[in-house]
Amino acid sequence: MSEDKAARLEAIAAEIRAHGGCGQEPCETATQLVPGEGNPDAAVVVVGEAPGAREDATGRPFVGGAGKLLDKLLAEAGFERSDVFITNVVKARPPGNRDPKKPEIEHHLPWLLAQLEVIQPQLIVPLGRHALAHFAPDAKISEVHGRPIEGAGGRRLFPWYHPAAALHNQALRETLYADARALASTLSA
Repeated sequence: MSEDKAARLEAIAAEIRAHGGCGQEPCETATQLVPGEGNPDAAVVVVGEAPGAREDATGRPFVGGAGKLLDKLLAEAGFERSDVFITNVVKARPPGNRDPKKPEIEHHLPWLLAQLEVIQPQLIVPLGRHALAHFAPDAKISEVHGRPIEGAGGRRLFPWYHPAAALHNQALRETLYADARALASTLSA
């Protein structure tokens, strides 16, 4: 592991954790900001939209029910959580778990871009339509999930439905597992 990359990611994380007083509602109401975590040399970066209640309480990404399913999906793709880097577009939980507003996304986006610049992943796995919109604004998750696409700035994306969607819609669960297997095939090709 690159110590320089780890130190740079930790500096970004420390900045995120210390952030406050900006006037953006999620930053002001969150228990704590959630920078993300994982392997600084990850080939894959998983990006959700924003932390939920459990993430807000623990300071870690994807630790609730959707996180447990994400761990199973990563295993299906041949990864452990420690192999990848997991983060969100917005680093603070929006009140009531509402969708982040455009100014809030724009406020947080520089941190995500800085993390990606350090990690330089082979693939970004946006989870769900909201996360996908930040990398490929015209793409529809229902049309592009489970296959590599090119996103803004030439980034290679491999969109998945959000694991939380499969908690509410059991029919999506097999789709997510198939997409996880397709991710493994794409990386080994």
